[in-house]
Amino acid sequence: MHFVNAKGLLTGRHGFFGMNIYRGCSHGCIYCDSRSRCYQFTHPFEDIEVKQNAPELLEKELKAKRHRCMIGTGAMSDPYMHCEEELRLTRKCLEVVHKYGFGAAIQTKSDRILQDIDLLDEINRSAKCVVQITLTTYDDELCRIVEPNVCNTKRRIQVLEEMQKRGIPTIVWLTPILPFINDTVENVTSILNECIRVGVRGIIDFGMGLTLREGDREYYYKALDSFFPGMKQRYIQCYGNAYELPSPNAKALKDCFQTICKAHGILSSPDECFGFMNELPEKYTQLSLFDIV
Repeated sequence: MHFVNAKGLLTGRHGFFGMNIYRGCSHGCIYCDSRSRCYQFTHPFEDIEVKQNAPELLEKELKAKRHRCMIGTGAMSDPYMHCEEELRLTRKCLEVVHKYGFGAAIQTKSDRILQDIDLLDEINRSAKCVVQITLTTYDDELCRIVEPNVCNTKRRIQVLEEMQKRGIPTIVWLTPILPFINDTVENVTSILNECIRVGVRGIIDFGMGLTLREGDREYYYKALDSFFPGMKQRYIQCYGNAYELPSPNAKALKDCFQTICKAHGILSSPDECFGFMNELPEKYTQLSLFDIV
């Protein structure tokens, strides 16, 4: 990893802002879109870029805002990858979020988030905190291939359960679903049943498939050659160089997903889930500017 002093941290618009404390990732997920060349990485993806001044930048930017809102992290790089164990920059940023009364929406695959559950609880009590966990592959052996350097799905479900005990709302990202690999009704149903059990608020699905583009595609195909001999050629024959790769089982999987979510009152469209995540209760967004000290 290497350290930089960033010029800014927050991106977005009024009502919701995001931050990436790190750039790159050490989790090694074979499908990671963040590897795509369009994101213009100037360093190897596993050489994590650390924005060492992130807490100071965040404090400066939040102190200047007139209205409280939700602050998101984890959309591009997991905030709880291995280096967070030592650096604790995510926690320091969450402490700033809490200090100024903002809400937090955090996306991760890692159980390291549990080291900050006390702080997440405090944020949720004073404003709002939403924890988002990605679940793609219920089978442990397959999960270790697809997402090799991070805790498996069973452990992530335990994270969701711990959040439920604290009353911290959770959203699950059921994406990507990899054609011919984890795109079975059994896999999706197993994950959904656990989501019901641990009381998730919503589940995000983007069509029961995968997206690939330059940079990401090459890495994914190399993994297919290593772990699923012959699968790369099957992909090329079925999809060519397409960006969107829907599972051949997409309709059946989507029908299953919608039926189960509707039956259990779980938010099931991206718009519903993002609407819930982006909303900060009014009583926290309309305080006087003089309250932000």
